Amino acid sequence: MTEPMRPLGLDDQLCFAIYSAGIAINRAYRPLLDALEITYPQYLVLLALWEQDGQTIGAIADRLALESSTITPLVKRLEAGGLLSRERNPADERQVIVRLTGTGRDMQARSMCLAERLLEKSKLTVPDLQRLNAQVKALRDALAEE
Repeated sequence: MTEPMRPLGLDDQLCFAIYSAGIAINRAYRPLLDALEITYPQYLVLLALWEQDGQTIGAIADRLALESSTITPLVKRLEAGGLLSRERNPADERQVIVRLTGTGRDMQARSMCLAERLLEKSKLTVPDLQRLNAQVKALRDALAEE
């Protein structure tokens, strides 16, 4: 007869390991983001736009798995910083299209230090980080399935 599973301690919980790793990554990024004068959530919005410029607020929210109401203030602050612009979609006035400015596009090259920082602090190789990223994304996708 098998023994019943005992509850896992905090350090044995995958959810806690991923959560606390996210916090550690944010701490590692913080001085670099401060130097760029953006926050981590703003950086994520920029990442989405560097992938594909000219997206709606809703598309950015979907890409980042956030609500549009969370994205709007981030976009407004980035616009105030001169990194992007907003305009109403002429085909559908309810939609706001977000585009990078030249300064916003230039920020991509300046933000490369974040990847370098993660590589340095993690003491992992690029292939190790790529494998870990693939595993975490596979877990996320499996858990997101309905």
